[in-house]
Amino acid sequence: MLSSKFQISIPKAVREAQHWEAGQEFVFIPKGKGVLMMPVPDAAQLAGIARGASTDDTRDREDRY
Repeated sequence: MLSSKFQISIPKAVREAQHWEAGQEFVFIPKGKGVLMMPVPDAAQLAGIARGASTDDTRDREDRY
């Protein structure tokens, strides 16, 4: 249920399964008539995600319309 302060409680089973903790930040992405809720990763979680990515054929501002 949505509270008068526009807060929603997430069931304990869901929080534990997703390893979510109090104070964690989330982003809300509109999807049709619903919303996708995703945790915002911290910088340490993003380290190395592009390792091995090719920089060939990258675009720059000059090749945009």
